[in-house]
Amino acid sequence: MNRHYTYDVVIIGSGASGLCLALSLAKKLKVAIISKNAANAGSTYFAQGGIAAVLDDNDSIDLHVKDTMSAGGGICSEEAVRFTVENSKAAIEWLVSQGVEFDKDSDNDFHLTQEGGHSHRRIIHSADATGKAVSSALISAASGEPNITFFENHIAVDLIKQGSRCNGAYILDTQRSEVDCFQSKFTVLATGGASKVYLYSSNPEGNSGDGVAMAWRAGCRIGNMEFNQFHPTCLYHPKAKSFLITEALRGEGALLKLPNGERFMQHFDERAELAPRDIVARAIDHEMKRLGIDCVYLDISHKPAEFIHKHFPTVSKRCLEFGIDITQEAIPVVPAAHYSCGGIVVDNHGQTDIKNLYAIGETTFTGLHGANRMASNSLLECLVYARSSAEKILQDIDNIQQPTATPWDESQVTRSQEDVTISHSWHELRQVMWDYVGIVRTNKRLQRALHRIQLIKQEVSDYYGHFHVNSDLIELRNLVVVAELIVESAISRKESRGLHYNLDYPEALEDSGDTILTPPSEPESH
Repeated sequence: MNRHYTYDVVIIGSGASGLCLALSLAKKLKVAIISKNAANAGSTYFAQGGIAAVLDDNDSIDLHVKDTMSAGGGICSEEAVRFTVENSKAAIEWLVSQGVEFDKDSDNDFHLTQEGGHSHRRIIHSADATGKAVSSALISAASGEPNITFFENHIAVDLIKQGSRCNGAYILDTQRSEVDCFQSKFTVLATGGASKVYLYSSNPEGNSGDGVAMAWRAGCRIGNMEFNQFHPTCLYHPKAKSFLITEALRGEGALLKLPNGERFMQHFDERAELAPRDIVARAIDHEMKRLGIDCVYLDISHKPAEFIHKHFPTVSKRCLEFGIDITQEAIPVVPAAHYSCGGIVVDNHGQTDIKNLYAIGETTFTGLHGANRMASNSLLECLVYARSSAEKILQDIDNIQQPTATPWDESQVTRSQEDVTISHSWHELRQVMWDYVGIVRTNKRLQRALHRIQLIKQEVSDYYGHFHVNSDLIELRNLVVVAELIVESAISRKESRGLHYNLDYPEALEDSGDTILTPPSEPESH
């Protein structure tokens, strides 16, 4: 039996942006938070490094803006960067008010660390598990709000659109295997990134680009999808699944080395290990291909063991589980898909092209990251835009009538006996993306990828039209859309810039801008 829910605001996603928005609205509005798994299963919970903010007297907003613009490869929106940085201190103060505990130094001031691309120490953190501290505190606070309802193990299928406005979303309850109708005055996509489109990723399982795909099908513009950040240092071990080695290790002096113990980053950038992520990832990729090696090594063993255990308890404990004592030996690492710098086009309030539909966090394109996200600007973006969205929603809510929404129609579909089709297409899609649309690209690889992706997309569309949905089918349907958007964006950029590196166009263009894709005039139906 399909259920029908009515809320003021439906937030799809329970990471930092979704939780921050919900808490900012809950005193006045009835809010639903949709989480495809447990509420703490998203990227926020696993974020290690910290949050960039101007908190030190020796730092400044202008310097943070300058560093972000530089890391972004020259195409960041200065307006978006300045808006984000100017609101950084207030965002941190809000987190502290919600019970998030950050590390302090001997003078009881916040301990600030430095990461790649930053000219100053401005990363506030909670040891090397900042995301866990943020997620736990915000979930605890939200759980105590009577106006917030969590719907765990629910995955969004599609947005409900009537004319030019969004009236809510169709949501699959994975435990009941039923699609429910959630109607709302405002709907917010806070679904995270799309790194699951690649075979190897540092992200949790749920990062399948759901928000981007749903927004595209509904008629929203999508920007800069070619800029996929590959984190340089993911633990390389046959039993380690998607475990990230935080950039803060390099910020505190860890060195990248070849199997013979030689350093190599100084040959690629004067900043060596503290160069931005795109440069470090390409350097590692280059050395691995040049030498035919499976990984490189990240070494912090020259630091005192007490220092390592204090600052990196999560990393040291996790590595020890795989027999690696980071106080005594180097860590084997490889690059892995990590962050999507592009996404749904939004303004500084998170408003999309569709009325009453907002998007916040990694699923968006705000203009902040440009061609390469600078370390620890991502959680900051989540908080700043969530708080800005809340302000706008509260301002407009009284002028919005509660909409109506048509129940989900599954009268024309049947139960599938061929789910092997999903798993096969899933693996093939991610393998194609990894082989042809990775750290280094060529025109031929991109064209080959597009051809294969479009064939898979048609197969998935036929399957979707005939059978009941399940979470794997929903994610695959979204991943195919995201993969096609990434490849089309990459093909249209006739240069190399930031995270997009094409051997056929190795130089950057002088008049380069953003890649904005506009959906067909007739959006897809659910």
